Amino acid sequence: MNQIYDTPEHELLRDQVARFLAKEVEPHGDRWEEQGCVPREVLRRMGAAGMLGLVFEPEYGGGGADALTNLVFAEALSQSTFGGFIITVLVHTDMAGPHLHHAGNAAQKDKYLRQVCAGEKICAVAITEPGAGSDVAGIRTNARREDGGWVLNGTKMFITNGVHADLYFVAARTGPGKRDISMFIVEKGTPGFTVGRALKKTGWLSSDTAELVFDGVRIPAANLLGEEGKGFYSVMKNFQTERIALAAMAVGHCQQALKLTLDHVRQRQAFGGTLWDQQVIRQRLSMLDAKTRAARQFLYHCAWRVTQGHDIVQDVSMLKALTGELANEVVQGCQQFHGGMGYIRETAVERLWRDARVLAIGGGATEVMLEEAAKRY
Repeated sequence: MNQIYDTPEHELLRDQVARFLAKEVEPHGDRWEEQGCVPREVLRRMGAAGMLGLVFEPEYGGGGADALTNLVFAEALSQSTFGGFIITVLVHTDMAGPHLHHAGNAAQKDKYLRQVCAGEKICAVAITEPGAGSDVAGIRTNARREDGGWVLNGTKMFITNGVHADLYFVAARTGPGKRDISMFIVEKGTPGFTVGRALKKTGWLSSDTAELVFDGVRIPAANLLGEEGKGFYSVMKNFQTERIALAAMAVGHCQQALKLTLDHVRQRQAFGGTLWDQQVIRQRLSMLDAKTRAARQFLYHCAWRVTQGHDIVQDVSMLKALTGELANEVVQGCQQFHGGMGYIRETAVERLWRDARVLAIGGGATEVMLEEAAKRY
């Protein structure tokens, strides 16, 4: 328990998520890895349990919770050993859905947000392009006014939930300036909008990732999300929430890898005793755990500062860089102590190793995050 920041309600939420994972996720995750997605009925059950709209407005089915409570949920969710499941949910709750929550008008929220909270409509956010990832100002997808609405053209790449989502929040250029970007709501099935291809990944196998193509997609004026030309700032604002969620995922991977490895080394016999009897292994795991605990405290401090209304772009950039790299260090170190079994598919530590790699890339690569931190000194 994080004594400084925790409340009894946080512990109840952790218990609720842990029970859901034990019953609904961990026994079935291997099958989802083969299928390449999380079944929709599982997400609907999460919605019915109130897990998919914690921070959204109660009048639309949300929980009205603060950033700390949302972090507790993300960290609890990240105790799953299936990163593809975790990211499917976190994209919906922390990376896509908040665009509607923060920028949507009353009519847009009334139309969509209840279904988002219930898991009836799953969300994706489409920002990254083949030639523009962390450099949001470099996107080329464009939207032009026509016949009282908008026409959208372009391609998006590496979009999580891209194959199976119902609702897409799409960034497009709407003016000549570098930051003249707007956000649009695009529903699945809109003519001209197609999934170019489903992408095969090294990890996150139970998460669907896609290339999206917008070829003369006509959308009504009412689907402009927020103010025209202010989409760049909406994306930047939501990065704070997104990167805290990804850091929670990274810390969760570290915690699970350490738990699995401590259990393993206490049982594995070698050289006349257990692996735990080897001083180098005890000390290495102790150091990895120390780094994980320190990162977790920084993570909670960042979420607390959000609840206090602070601008913490520098802190969150550092947090994302730190935890993305740490997850790779911890999980790979733990995998090493599993020996050959750590390299066998369908073992939890091997899956964590594959899934951890992208945490130093997705949602802002380590190098980009460090530049964001450095330019704010």
